[in-house]
Amino acid sequence: QVQLVESGGGLVQAGSSLRLSCAASGRSFGRHGMGWFRQVLGKEREFVATITYSGSSTAYAYSVKGRFTISRDNAKNTVYLQMNTLKPEDTAVYYCAARATQYYSEEASGYAYWGQGTQFTVAS
Repeated sequence: QVQLVESGGGLVQAGSSLRLSCAASGRSFGRHGMGWFRQVLGKEREFVATITYSGSSTAYAYSVKGRFTISRDNAKNTVYLQMNTLKPEDTAVYYCAARATQYYSEEASGYAYWGQGTQFTVAS
């Protein structure tokens, strides 16, 4: 059983920076592409960023490109989301997710495992 636990959410001021972390655990945890998604109440889940198992390829939503950076440390089974120049529109519940393959994906349906989500709020 793969478990994903996000940390680093909270309340921050617009224009500031913050890093979210997602720690994966489980004896069977293998080579997984990883992703970050976010969701506002009443709206569908939105893709944010994704990365291959090797870290060689990444992809970002246009709304966060140039501001957010996804990275991973496979020795620690952890994926990160560095968020800079934060805007009020970034406010959402953020979810970490793992695929069943090595490759990345921008589609929520392509992920097999999900974290519980963490609320992130940017004050205007």
